[in-house]
Amino acid sequence: MKKSIILLIAVAFGVLSCSETQTKPKSKDMDTNPFFTEYSTPYQVPPFDKIKTEHYLPAFKEGMKQQKEEIEAIVGITEPTFKNTIAAMDYSGQVLSKVSNVFFNLKSSLTSPEIEAIAKEVSPLLAAHKDDIGLNPSLFKNVKAVFDKKDELNLSTEQLRLLDKTYKRFVRGGANLNTEDQEKFRAINKELSMLQLQFSENQLAETNAFQLFIENTDDLAGLPQSIIDAAAIEATNAGQEGKWLFTVQKPSMIPFLQYSQKRELREKVLKAYINRGDNNNANDNKENLQKMAKLRVERANLLGYESHAAFVLDENMAKKSENVYNFLDELWAKALPMAKAEAIELQKMIDAEGGNFKLEAWDWWYYTEKLRAEKYNLNEEELRPYFKLENVIDGAFAIANNLFNINFNKRSDIPTYHAEAHVYEVLDVDNSHLGILYMDFFPRESKRGGAWMTEFRQQSKKDGKDIRPVITVVCNFSKPTGDTPSLLNFDEVETLFHEFGHALHGLLSDCTYPGVAGTNVARDFVELPSQFMENFCSEPEALSLFAKHYETGEVIPDELINKLVASSHFNQGFVAVEYLSASYLDLNWHTMTEPIIVDANKFENEAMTKLGLIPEIVVRYRSPYFAHIFSGGYSSGYYSYIWAELLDADAFQAFKENGLFDQATALAFRENVLSKGNTEDPMFLYEKFRGAKPQIDPLLRRKGFVQ
Repeated sequence: MKKSIILLIAVAFGVLSCSETQTKPKSKDMDTNPFFTEYSTPYQVPPFDKIKTEHYLPAFKEGMKQQKEEIEAIVGITEPTFKNTIAAMDYSGQVLSKVSNVFFNLKSSLTSPEIEAIAKEVSPLLAAHKDDIGLNPSLFKNVKAVFDKKDELNLSTEQLRLLDKTYKRFVRGGANLNTEDQEKFRAINKELSMLQLQFSENQLAETNAFQLFIENTDDLAGLPQSIIDAAAIEATNAGQEGKWLFTVQKPSMIPFLQYSQKRELREKVLKAYINRGDNNNANDNKENLQKMAKLRVERANLLGYESHAAFVLDENMAKKSENVYNFLDELWAKALPMAKAEAIELQKMIDAEGGNFKLEAWDWWYYTEKLRAEKYNLNEEELRPYFKLENVIDGAFAIANNLFNINFNKRSDIPTYHAEAHVYEVLDVDNSHLGILYMDFFPRESKRGGAWMTEFRQQSKKDGKDIRPVITVVCNFSKPTGDTPSLLNFDEVETLFHEFGHALHGLLSDCTYPGVAGTNVARDFVELPSQFMENFCSEPEALSLFAKHYETGEVIPDELINKLVASSHFNQGFVAVEYLSASYLDLNWHTMTEPIIVDANKFENEAMTKLGLIPEIVVRYRSPYFAHIFSGGYSSGYYSYIWAELLDADAFQAFKENGLFDQATALAFRENVLSKGNTEDPMFLYEKFRGAKPQIDPLLRRKGFVQ
């Protein structure tokens, strides 16, 4: 999954606190547990070299115990105020925050059987802990007392936002339910937590299970040498020296689909990818997702919502599923005819070559590359030498410096969780400390697929101290091979800039309360900073900063840039239809109003048929491996990427008009978008930056839907 942010389990009834001060547990046998003391590392990053697997479970249990005591103290307050109730809740759970942020991040990027076992044990405990807080009637009484007199309290805008968010979270968390319904609510949450965990485990197992070993060099026909070399290394690592190994990890799969001349092998690889979780084996996900869809309807109905989508969207910019459907319909009406025309063009190429077959999904990537080369004289492999990973990283840093006057210094004295993870200190224009950034780029069996940004600690302020964030960016890019460094394809370059945009959102946060800081914003607003940064990948002025040949140092020639820009609308029907179909599928699953079990494949097939999805294109994420919505935080929200793309296209237009690195425009973007978190309504913040509501025309032009 290219774009994506992975949200940590909200174990402390909302966003976990990131302050480092806490009460040390009394048990002497816990004295060596790093989570129970203030970290002594530089900038108090997690001491990964000291954290052991056996530390997690005791820390989770002690963290929940401490937060329970903190909540009991708040409940005992007879005159609740914003400070002693709302703010105190937001800062509570500090030990729990520390262990959760490390554990769930490493579960995604450095898992193990032991980690998975702990997750299974702790997930229902965390779900119950969250419900114990959210369904505490005495606590809700105090929260409501503050909420009811908010107009008399002379609160700041951020305080009012946190108060409103906290009150609504209680209501949405079942606080107004009767005792019987609250028990049902608890049971649903507990079961959902386990189903989501199992879905994620199954998906990782399915991804790791497929291995295509090639023994005959004839079967490598058409593949670039760099891909062949990488496959040889993968085979050697798998104990099959002298062979070539291809997997369904994106850095292996996508080039294979683009360049392999062996149609039957392309079919084998693509089918392995799209059938993950749908093989009727021990890792099958259909039953899991069917139960989740049903339980989400039940929970929404309990809370008075017609559907899970109605429940989720009530907190988003879109507000209602009808608004999302209308937006998607407008784009679909333009994208589908374009995709159909592209399919016809690809079929003509097949026919012209004497191919006696109909275009299929496993042919699309291959013939698209051939057509791209024919139309624009551009082979994506021509771009790779100019996108050395280290250069692209430096380029992202340079662009951030030009925009926001911040600097990134690599540090070797700060502990990391894996040898491949690099760490940087981020400094503001006055050389003050802004935060720490971890970056981890290559696939491994212990890491799930995709790319994401999360936090080991988020920004907040407490007792006059600005607690700066510790951010991590995790990707799965092409590895170095022999003497050749990691050379990215253009899609991977965009992915790096995308996740880096999320990182900037976290790093530049300037909020007081953790509950509204950083990326804790509406789901359909959170992708604005990430997708905004992608725009720089194809701007000549930006490319000149980092697109340099890895051997000669030559800046990417204008000829290649012109080809890249000229081909920017190429294959956009496919790209849009593949994505939009997944957005519809997500909404279809979550606009169900009856809590019933439906057949996953039948449901999906009917949804795609109703859309008119052409058979040559497979929905980007089929239900059994649609992790965004069944094990991530994007249920009813996968549309967010295109919604935010409308915002980012309009936002970038301001830079096109005023200058790519115009300081006034960049400062307005930093101050009104990147630093504000969820302290004000997102549309209000956007309009403060742009001076007007976003317009759809820049998005339509970018995609080639209009001239």
